[in-house]
Amino acid sequence: MEREGARCGWESDFPRFSEAPSRLVRVRLEDFIGGAGDLQIKAWDESIPELQKEVREVLEYDIGAREYWAVLEYELPMESRRVDVIFLARGAVLVLELKGKETPSQADMDQAAAYARDLRCYHSECARRPVMAVVVPTRARGYLGERTGVHIAGPDALHKLVMEIEKDADAPPLSPSRFLAESAYCPLPTLVQAARELFHHGRIRPIWRARAATDPAVEYISRVIHEAAAAGGRRLVLLTGVPGSGKTLVGLRVVHAHFLDDLSVPRGESKPTAPAVYLSGNGPLVEVLQYELRDAGGGGKAFVRGVRDYVKRYAGRPDLVPPEHVLVFDEAQRAFDARRVEYVHDRHGERVAGKSEPEHFIEFAERVPGWSVVVGLVGSGQEIHAGEEGGLEQWRRALEHRSNLGEWEVHCPPEAAAAFAGSPVRRRVEQLLSLDTEIRFHLATDISEFVSCLLDRGSAPDAERVARLLERQGYHLRLARDLDEAKKYLWERYAAHLEARFGLLASSRDRDLARFGVPNDFQSTKRVRFGPWYADPEESPFSCRRLTDAVTEFGAQGLELDAVLLAWGTDLMRENGAWTNRRARRYRKGSEVEDPFRLRLNAYRVLLTRGRDATVVFVPPLAELDETFAFLTAAGFRRL
Repeated sequence: MEREGARCGWESDFPRFSEAPSRLVRVRLEDFIGGAGDLQIKAWDESIPELQKEVREVLEYDIGAREYWAVLEYELPMESRRVDVIFLARGAVLVLELKGKETPSQADMDQAAAYARDLRCYHSECARRPVMAVVVPTRARGYLGERTGVHIAGPDALHKLVMEIEKDADAPPLSPSRFLAESAYCPLPTLVQAARELFHHGRIRPIWRARAATDPAVEYISRVIHEAAAAGGRRLVLLTGVPGSGKTLVGLRVVHAHFLDDLSVPRGESKPTAPAVYLSGNGPLVEVLQYELRDAGGGGKAFVRGVRDYVKRYAGRPDLVPPEHVLVFDEAQRAFDARRVEYVHDRHGERVAGKSEPEHFIEFAERVPGWSVVVGLVGSGQEIHAGEEGGLEQWRRALEHRSNLGEWEVHCPPEAAAAFAGSPVRRRVEQLLSLDTEIRFHLATDISEFVSCLLDRGSAPDAERVARLLERQGYHLRLARDLDEAKKYLWERYAAHLEARFGLLASSRDRDLARFGVPNDFQSTKRVRFGPWYADPEESPFSCRRLTDAVTEFGAQGLELDAVLLAWGTDLMRENGAWTNRRARRYRKGSEVEDPFRLRLNAYRVLLTRGRDATVVFVPPLAELDETFAFLTAAGFRRL
């Protein structure tokens, strides 16, 4: 049976599936997929009769099984991934991943767990009912147990597994038509996917839990901007958030999702002015977004612009007035101080007055007639460059140095208000400007807590308790001392998910990884082109999926991958029960770094929070890193 619009090879109730000629089922799957190879056809020929036999067993013993449903080769809407088999039975959803082997690998287990997690998070029919992940090694027999929330069962044990599901009498009937509806499954987009949707459609797909976490902040910022436009004056809005909470998405939505369209006003005889611009000092982020949107005209610069280019344009022309009333500054806590601004622009042959980036942007905003708003997106603990250590106090000083301070009002969450304590700057404290839900990691809610336990507290027991929770939520922490073994895990796990992006990350200050096959030296990382590295498919020699080129914290910050392979260096080691950076490469004399150890912790904080699905850590087999490896193991990383 085929349902119009269904994205699967076969779907029917249990009776029709059990009675259908197995060859007919296989032909339907072939027609749906197209181009299936001999090995895939052989796998179907072997597994379909086994599945039908198990379904007949369920029908024999369960009077309600005539209403159960079998779905084969279910293609997740908006994705290229296909789930081998889904049973809708006893009010539950069973996700079956079939593997032609006797014993499943860790990659097999994690792949099945990810399917179940994504259905739980993003499928409207799965949100409040059991979703079970089952790996079926087709050459095994019997029920082989449960590991990290994933059942392992030979084909002959599937009927018992179905029969043992506890029915929820209060759960509504599971409707196959609603389950298979295109609109039922709406996955969280990556940052790049969200940027593409915003640019082309002016909106991002509605993800109910993700939108609930970020919509209030977007609406509040839009309200402040409209109030400024109506009443005049200047506003500084600071939005804070933990890594992965959607700060960048909030900023992009404010600028590009039509919230401010009514504020596009003409100036003199000129055409209506775009009300807002999105600016980032994160060069790799700008490069990746512009690369992805390069076909949309203007090289993607209409969507996102670099802070350095903006400062260069307006700092050198005091008479030049920005056309935008709203300047959105990403990673505002990392804004460069005056010395760093001067150094960066001098290096490019540009003469720029010795002011910090916050001073420049406050001054640019004041040139705009009538009213203006600067929106700062503020992360925590991710200052990794020299010259970034001034934090939010730089924004306070930038305002206090203005002669027209009375025109300005600051809107900030409680955690940012401390930076303005005792200041004459008017401010409003608003909790909605604090994002504390981690949505990047498929709504696994404790990645930041885990990393804090690991790096800030150095407590393996605390980290391990959080790691167990993350495992249940479908986020995977894996560990290896063999680089090839770690690579094999990622290639195997994402072999059927060609859109997934995973890549090799390493700290810029390590001096030992290169001899273990991790090219994190300056010359190697300088050659990486970030746009192709993050965006290109595996056949491209520049693609991150090849796991050949490494990106450091400077190329990873603000961006995301589905999974990361983090090569742990000797620049941050456990030694006698504490972290040390004594083997790290030293900063150049005159770089004026205030706290090199803090920058190392922050670098690893960035590297550990880039993967949406998983973080795989490779610890080289060096005696100096034995204590680090033991600590990560005790902290909850599972060895491959």
